[in-house]
Amino acid sequence: MTDLKFEDCLTRLEQIVALLEGGNLSLEESLKVYEEGVSLARRCAAYLEDADRRIEVLAKDDAGSLGTRPFAWEPEREA
Repeated sequence: MTDLKFEDCLTRLEQIVALLEGGNLSLEESLKVYEEGVSLARRCAAYLEDADRRIEVLAKDDAGSLGTRPFAWEPEREA
């Protein structure tokens, strides 16, 4: 599970929610997929926290202060 990307984790988490909401699983099966879901939810949270830290680093100015500014996307230039 450590190789899963955020989108894959989220997709699987949505599948687990649908399974649990369906009510067709035994108690043991429900617990098993619930545990998987908790693990995936934690992994998604970690991905989002990491993304937030990366954005914060990118948003700091030269003095290290955080500020707000509009996002301006510039395509990479070929060398």
